[in-house]
Amino acid sequence: MNVGLLYSRIRKDEKLLLAELRERGHEVTKIDVRKETFDLTDVPDDMANLDLVIDRCLATSRSLYATQFCEAYGIPVVNSNETADICADKVKTSLTLSGGGIPTPATKVAFTTDSAMEAIESFGYPCVLKPVVGSWGRLMAKIDSKSAAEAILEHKATLGHYEHKVFYVQEFVDKPGRDIRVLALDGEPVAAMARHDDHWLTNAAKGAETTTFELDAEAESLVEQASDAVGGGLLGVDLMETESGYTVHEVNHTVEFKALNEAVDADVPAAVVDWLESKIPAEVVA
Repeated sequence: MNVGLLYSRIRKDEKLLLAELRERGHEVTKIDVRKETFDLTDVPDDMANLDLVIDRCLATSRSLYATQFCEAYGIPVVNSNETADICADKVKTSLTLSGGGIPTPATKVAFTTDSAMEAIESFGYPCVLKPVVGSWGRLMAKIDSKSAAEAILEHKATLGHYEHKVFYVQEFVDKPGRDIRVLALDGEPVAAMARHDDHWLTNAAKGAETTTFELDAEAESLVEQASDAVGGGLLGVDLMETESGYTVHEVNHTVEFKALNEAVDADVPAAVVDWLESKIPAEVVA
């Protein structure tokens, strides 16, 4: 098959995917979205014969627009624009998970510093303030006091982008020093790892230690439910353990998997490419 890869930077994750695709004899067209021009009706020459496009854009805005164009051109996209639109926005993700009856941290959204302070104090301290768009644990704040809340809200209010005027406040989940990242393909878990850190943020991108994690039936069911709720695809589903069971706090639509691939025995890129091949008619793959 002829696979297009939307990207703005080729990281180790993309290199692993590219190597696996090429090893199997698939043609790969790398599409640097920083240089590409998308027309309303005419398909760009480098995209004309693609059987499938994989979205690996770093920037959310580029991902959302580029996937819309791919779908308008009739090219299947992993992940779909609908899935990307939900997963890229924490508010949409929380509403989708909650609406699907999937346990997720209690969350409130406010649009002014006064109402945000009310939301914070309704949770009590500590609680968490997150940007509505973002990854790698950036710009997230654990708020431990009223004075800290006032300072952080003032800083947010003076930032220029409208997204900083959306205050996404969440309960603080007292997890056992780790959270769980699951890579799933249409809800089917491929591999899972625990990310351990003394810091309250346990992101691998921030240096958390990673170890393989064996999912139980409850976790597997929640991963499937979360995937179905956002539209399926190649996803990273993040879980936290609580006294009453797991809670799903994030679903990632351009999931990174290099740390997971190093932490587990499973060959993650091979499993992803197996799944990608299953998305294409057999005569094309042959």
